[in-house]
Amino acid sequence: MHVCDVCCKWAAGEIKGFASGALVGGPRVAILLVLFGIQRFGTGKMAFMFAPILAVWFFTLGSIGLYNLVNYVILFVSSPTPPLLLFAGAPLSSFPRLLSSSLFILIMDSRSYQSFSDIAGEDFLDFSLTTRPLPRVIKASGIISDFDGCGSSEADSDATSSGFNERKILVANMLPLHAKRDPETGKWSFSWDEDSILLQIKDGFTPESEIIYVGSLKVEIDAVDQDEIAQKLLEEFNCVPTFLPQDLQKKFYLGFCKQQLWPLFHYMLPMCPDHGDRFDRLLWQAYVSANKIFADKVMEVISPEDDFVWVHDYHLMALPTFLRKRFNRVKLGFFLHSPFPSSEIYRTLPVRDEILRALLNCDLIGFHTFDYARHFLSCCSRMLGLDYESKRGHIGLDYFGRTVYIKILPMGVHMGRLEKVLNLPTTSDIIKQIREQFKGQKMILGVDDMDIFKGISLKLLAMEQLLQQEPQLRGNVVLVQIVNPARGSGKDVEEAKVETYKTAVRINNKYGSNEYKPVVLIDRHVPRYEKSAYYAVAECCIVNAVRDGMNLVPYKYIVCRQGTSKMNRALGISEATPRTSMLVVSEFIGCSPSLSGAIRVNPWDIDAVADALSMAITASEVEKQLRHEKHYKYVSSHDVAYWARSFMQDLERACHDHYKKRCWGIGLGLGFRVLSLSPSFRKLTFDHIVSSYKRSKKRAIFLDYDGTVVPETSISKTPSPEVLSVLSSLCNDPKNTVFIVSGRGKDSLSNWLAPCEKLGIAAEHGYFLRWNKSTEWETCASTADLDWKNIVEPIMKLYMEATDGSSIEYKESALVWHHQDADPDFGSCQAKELLVHLESVLANEAVFVKRGHHIVEVNPQGVSKGVVTERVLSSLVGRGEPLDFVICIGDDRSDEDMFESILSSVSGPSTPEIFACTVGQKPSKAKYYLDDVADVVKLLQCLAITATCPRLRNALQAQVAFESTA
Repeated sequence: MHVCDVCCKWAAGEIKGFASGALVGGPRVAILLVLFGIQRFGTGKMAFMFAPILAVWFFTLGSIGLYNLVNYVILFVSSPTPPLLLFAGAPLSSFPRLLSSSLFILIMDSRSYQSFSDIAGEDFLDFSLTTRPLPRVIKASGIISDFDGCGSSEADSDATSSGFNERKILVANMLPLHAKRDPETGKWSFSWDEDSILLQIKDGFTPESEIIYVGSLKVEIDAVDQDEIAQKLLEEFNCVPTFLPQDLQKKFYLGFCKQQLWPLFHYMLPMCPDHGDRFDRLLWQAYVSANKIFADKVMEVISPEDDFVWVHDYHLMALPTFLRKRFNRVKLGFFLHSPFPSSEIYRTLPVRDEILRALLNCDLIGFHTFDYARHFLSCCSRMLGLDYESKRGHIGLDYFGRTVYIKILPMGVHMGRLEKVLNLPTTSDIIKQIREQFKGQKMILGVDDMDIFKGISLKLLAMEQLLQQEPQLRGNVVLVQIVNPARGSGKDVEEAKVETYKTAVRINNKYGSNEYKPVVLIDRHVPRYEKSAYYAVAECCIVNAVRDGMNLVPYKYIVCRQGTSKMNRALGISEATPRTSMLVVSEFIGCSPSLSGAIRVNPWDIDAVADALSMAITASEVEKQLRHEKHYKYVSSHDVAYWARSFMQDLERACHDHYKKRCWGIGLGLGFRVLSLSPSFRKLTFDHIVSSYKRSKKRAIFLDYDGTVVPETSISKTPSPEVLSVLSSLCNDPKNTVFIVSGRGKDSLSNWLAPCEKLGIAAEHGYFLRWNKSTEWETCASTADLDWKNIVEPIMKLYMEATDGSSIEYKESALVWHHQDADPDFGSCQAKELLVHLESVLANEAVFVKRGHHIVEVNPQGVSKGVVTERVLSSLVGRGEPLDFVICIGDDRSDEDMFESILSSVSGPSTPEIFACTVGQKPSKAKYYLDDVADVVKLLQCLAITATCPRLRNALQAQVAFESTA
């Protein structure tokens, strides 16, 4: 093995424990660097001087800049003219200068990793060093990119990708390859699996697109052969194999995927040990570990600024978190090929939140049907409190400033592949044989995997019922059931197989004869051409699954019944002969909504399925023709290429604004997510505001109440003594005008804030205004008429009685319907209906109906926090008190009016310094943010004592995490 390969692997092994054992690893690191030096420079003096210098560098940087340093070393030893580090050609006297300069570059480049030390989760979430193509160092004039391509720093360059061809990285559990080993030589040979959806996807991309496949092989490869085979697959097939250890593969796929996720997603709960396996955390850890290995393989080949990553199916639902954690701006899509269960089923999974949050680290999540997407959105709403909305026809979830889009599009079949098989002479020969075998009989065809959800036994029972209720069909109709091998194993599969055979034998004994078998079971490997022949002959195809993600059998049946010109000539069929087909499909499969001409059935209703089969085989030729034409038009236009192209177009659209926002990585382990905000949106640093505060001579301070000075989650809404103290201190400064602006009633605010005698209060969003405790309450004169309440109150009571958990809040100027304690879906639905209802009946009233977070509120027109803020500012200016400092802090939607108001209304010859600040890192019209209520209180304390006690101010500042100013 090449010395560089040895060193890279050794380095990767050192990295995991380096932070805690630098002194132990130091000598080995020095030896490693000596080997690098020998390879690059020979055994001269320079190589041995180079090693100890960088060994000291390792001790200095610790784990912060370690990954970057290794990248620099690899770049240094592998490039003829290494960028940035030019030690080799430099005189000895210049080493200190070069060392300090390069050290500075590395430290600056490593800045984003300092905040990640507290994000790492369990051991299996720690990233190891992976070899991958070195990224570009300089992207544009004056802009140096993050050398590791991480993009996690808030100071990441906003420069867009530069001219590199965009690649598609397709990640799935299995690679689209067949593997075969020569028994004599022991050598492996590989070929494309043309039936793999992963391979067929490429037809949806342009011919210039480069596609890389990441996944496992269907066979086990000896460890000694893995490197050689990995290189062969990458060079010849653009495939990157994962090579999971056998024990991990078993726990990951046969354990967590097949015994826990797959049954749950198909609505099967482990109610007792005999019916499904209970949750096993060891299997979950194996699942996460396997997902990490897949992610590592993607990292080896990805160019994060240019490539699109498309992850497939439930085997890899944790993978998005690993990729997003490593590359904050990775272009990442996910498509679920199985059903997504309702929230009542999904919420039983102990790791439900981890999986949801992992999926939300994608930019686009795809589902076959709206039902599956709706269930996913309902889970996000009920378990994570996330709401969704439709944006120009696209469903989007706002997740920490990122919009996660939802794609709904059923997958299609590969038309060319099916037609190619139909054109084979072997297929035509098999068709002739099948016609001869079942001459004079109408064939009903079923093609299913052997598992408990495909409903094979229910299908046989329906066939039995059909023969019982219509004796004339005995001898004239036959059900051919092709049974594909089971993809999983276990007691359930064996029981389903035994039941299927028993039922078939009973039906054949009861209604069959020596010449006639009403049920024909084909339980063996059936080649593609033979299946296509059965499709082409069958009068009717039935898919009776009790739950299935998509199921392409009906699509394949339609295409084969249409046939091809070459096949028709081989069979002697005229081109003018009308094509016919009939489909009986379960309501519970993904393709059902798109097949509007099919006969849809409830597979559990045996009588209804039997009637549907009778209708299908006795339908007129005209009806069969019309149904077929409708289906073929859809299937041929919505093939797999259309599906892939549509998904990738939406993924590109979803990633369009990646470099227009700043990114922060937050959260522990699988709870990691990226906060994405506008470049102008930053944390309000104490140094910045204090200096402005000290310079100013006339100030206005506007504060929201709930969620700003009092925690939103607090049961008691009375302000704490420290809040009252700091408000009083600010009010006692003659330069300050301080207002609490809240939607709460004036009586509550007056009682809670009574100790602050000079504090101004704007209650009920500004309908009531009081400048201080000694002045009278003012009201908005234009809204004195409140007769509209007589209309609104009975309507809200009607919705309150119909919606369990809802309530009405009575204010002097407004009425508010709350539904935060109601069922999330029902409450949201009722809120929409109430909003429309109120808007229609109040169309001629001087009121404003608005929907907020879990509320529907009716206010008089001209009453808002923005209006009252303008009113206060105008009054201050009108008194000849020009302002030179304005700060406004709030946390919810109603406070956005204040932010917008102070930014637009305060103007003049000497515009004051304005600080609009929201509480919490979220999209806002404000320019600044503070993390929480505690941050707000500390800021106010800092302002209150800034002029009198600077030392105490400095102590307060030290308690707050400042934003990087770089």
